[in-house]
Amino acid sequence: MRSAIRRITPLRLVPSVTGMTEELTIRRVEVSFVGRPPIRVLQRTRGVSNIETEGPVLRCLVCGSFQPFLEALRGHEVIDLESTPEQLGDWP
Repeated sequence: MRSAIRRITPLRLVPSVTGMTEELTIRRVEVSFVGRPPIRVLQRTRGVSNIETEGPVLRCLVCGSFQPFLEALRGHEVIDLESTPEQLGDWP
């Protein structure tokens, strides 16, 4: 005859949403280029939105990691780059 009692397994920590939440960072960015800004590349870049250009100057919002934005600028000569925190209440 076999026992019908299951073995007790050790308790595991269950991941929680609280541990995974991270404050969403949004930055307003203005970049001055030598020549034309890489608009098409930036339009396809994760986290980049609200792109506006005025000659060699590009303005946009970067949401989350800044890394994809910086990688999109590779190969384009940047003269100046300014990044300021964007308040969620400032959004249109």
